[in-house]
Amino acid sequence: MSQALQPAITVHDDVPPAEGDLVDAGLGAANQAAAPLHEVRPLSCFARLPSGEVVGGAVGRSWGACCELLQLWVDPAWRRRGIGAELVRAFEARAAARGCRTFYLETFSFQAPRLYRSLGYAVRLEIGGFAPGVTKYYMVRELIP
Repeated sequence: MSQALQPAITVHDDVPPAEGDLVDAGLGAANQAAAPLHEVRPLSCFARLPSGEVVGGAVGRSWGACCELLQLWVDPAWRRRGIGAELVRAFEARAAARGCRTFYLETFSFQAPRLYRSLGYAVRLEIGGFAPGVTKYYMVRELIP
């Protein structure tokens, strides 16, 4: 193949929107062709005050027997009252009703790894080097049938 036909590699300190969209679309098409991603189902639960105000939430997705917790948040005024644990357990219960038996998440050392450990999650991978003292944990909890 001629050198003139070889692609030139460019490097950016940001993601140009058109190029980012092209990569997303290309990866999405490849993933759809390889796996039944239409079976991925969103899942969420929220902690609400009697007024309806949301003071916490858990957001994720399930696919087959696996469930991923993508986000867990509790309003600072409502932390340390067990709401985070209740949200995770409600999230897991709904996923278990869908047939999920493996639950997984990622969290930083400055987020909630202690909470997740107390709920039965175990660290499967630990990566440091993000910033001084910051570690990322990949955690898993499996239900025994």
